[in-house]
Amino acid sequence: MSTSPRRRIGPVDTIWLNMDRPNNLMVIESLMLLEAVPDWDAVAQLIRRRVVEPFPVFHQRPEAASLVGQPFWVDDEDFTLERHLVRATLPAPGDDAALQSYMESRLHVPLDRAHPLWQLHLIDGYGHGAALFLRIHHSLADGVALARVLMSLTDGGPDEAPGQAASAGAAAAPTLTGALDNPDVVATIQGLENLEHLENLEGFERPDQPERRDGDEGRAASAPPAPNRSSPPLVGVGLRVARDGVGALLRLPTPSGALDAARLGVRTTQVVADLLFAHNPANPFDGRPSGAKRVVWTDPLPLVGPKQLGRLAGATLNDVLMSAVAAALHRYQTDRGESPVDLVTMVPVNVRPLDEPLPPELGNRFALVFFRFPSALGAPLARLSETKRRMDWLKASPEAVLTYALINAIGRTSPGLERYVVDFFANKAIGVTTNVAGPRSVRTLAGVPVTGVLGWVPGSGRHTVGVCIFTYAGTVRVGFMTDAAVVPDPERLLAAFEDELDHIVRIGRARPRRGRSRRADRPRAT
Repeated sequence: MSTSPRRRIGPVDTIWLNMDRPNNLMVIESLMLLEAVPDWDAVAQLIRRRVVEPFPVFHQRPEAASLVGQPFWVDDEDFTLERHLVRATLPAPGDDAALQSYMESRLHVPLDRAHPLWQLHLIDGYGHGAALFLRIHHSLADGVALARVLMSLTDGGPDEAPGQAASAGAAAAPTLTGALDNPDVVATIQGLENLEHLENLEGFERPDQPERRDGDEGRAASAPPAPNRSSPPLVGVGLRVARDGVGALLRLPTPSGALDAARLGVRTTQVVADLLFAHNPANPFDGRPSGAKRVVWTDPLPLVGPKQLGRLAGATLNDVLMSAVAAALHRYQTDRGESPVDLVTMVPVNVRPLDEPLPPELGNRFALVFFRFPSALGAPLARLSETKRRMDWLKASPEAVLTYALINAIGRTSPGLERYVVDFFANKAIGVTTNVAGPRSVRTLAGVPVTGVLGWVPGSGRHTVGVCIFTYAGTVRVGFMTDAAVVPDPERLLAAFEDELDHIVRIGRARPRRGRSRRADRPRAT
């Protein structure tokens, strides 16, 4: 294998390299399920040719800077592929529970920084098939890029070349380049000049909060309290740094034209105040993470029904699935005897062009937005309608542009300030929710059909619930990764999600509901 030059780790990648904690490791956990047992030697050769050789970071380790500054990626002189491949066999009966238990026993284990920060478990005994469990540090790349790397091991039909895989992280958001053609986005970037007066931000009602109507039940509980204007001064500094970081964008030609200063101020206040003041009220998912994790996932669920419902409701497939997640959060709260409230999650937004090959250095290119699940609402169709309204607001919002600039700015500060600012924003959410669109047709690994794919990005701060939505070959799987101390029973979330999806799909078909989830039998709101 040829050597690669020593190179400095980028500012955003440095953030994730510095953010490992014993109770929340910065490791992306991915899973590929196979119909049969492949030739593992052939799989190893695929890994070498399609992953290790084209992407140098898979044979490089991090090295701290000698004095100050960002660290480096350097070749691991002791690199062997065998060190990163772990062979394992599940105990009988080799079902999902056995595979989940195997993963849970390793999710708290940090990756060895003396060597490249990844590990692939080749697992036999999963029913009549096998599984690949891939652990990669977030500093190597973002979740969408790593999903593409994982799928590059597979082969498909003539319409899908090797490596064609994941398409997006969040609600269909434009790339950053495309966003610069949006006058609203340009307005927000130019309005960042107002960040000199962050301390003067007054309370406001975020546009994605529920519209208030007389008689609405559950909405009062989900309304945000008046914002606390005593935000930590370092966060204001960080946002001012972000303002300076997007200054170069203002020099690019855009169709913004003349912009009204008052409108700019209002728009910037909405976005910035959301970043500063959004938070979750008291809820069962709030607690100090312990480090031990639980993980569960659904069987493959057909996409035909959710898509049909989406067409009838004027909603997207993503709206339908996110609404079902909101229902799971709603029922978990009521099952715990608490009044349900809306809950904030962080949603990654891909800013990497998906029609271009991945660069050899990989790296992180994504923004984060806050999405408030309408989990206070009990009526399924009302919950779906509200999910769509909030998602539509996010798609048109310039929030992703601001957070992308902020993430890049944070990566140029000290590790202490990085951790402080990242925690400040992370602690406003219960976790991270990803939605990745995988290949539309079945792919094979070393000649063996892939039956499913899942992947969870790490949480930070006090995150306790990660949600993965992954569509593949006409089906969707949804997985929950929770902190074992705070949310020890993710099976309840899984059962509630499956019940809700079954329920709203039957509504879409205009047929009486028959039966219940095989996982739970609980009353539900209608």
